[in-house]
Amino acid sequence: MVAPARAPLRTDRLRTLNAPRLVTVELNADGAPAKVWRSRDNGGGRKTEAAVNDNGGGQEETAAVVETVLESWRIDDEWWRQLISRRYFAVMLEGGSRVVLFEDLVTHEWFMQTA
Repeated sequence: MVAPARAPLRTDRLRTLNAPRLVTVELNADGAPAKVWRSRDNGGGRKTEAAVNDNGGGQEETAAVVETVLESWRIDDEWWRQLISRRYFAVMLEGGSRVVLFEDLVTHEWFMQTA
């Protein structure tokens, strides 16, 4: 028996995944994200809030404003091992950045990934 030939890996079709970053999210009256700040460790283990968008001049802007919620969904999985319960929002930030925000409903922490 001859093993079938394997197709070469098409790296041009792959999308890189990025690790979620801890953020602070302010919600609007409907419970959807309205503003987002990135959490930073400033050394010594203390977390500080830094703006998601940086103007490049070393000065940080105020929180990034969520212009539009493009999509939202919820995932509940692995309840028999380690519970995964998350609420996701694909959003467009002021300035045109598209990101995915999610709340870990077990720990109540918010995370951000670029889309």
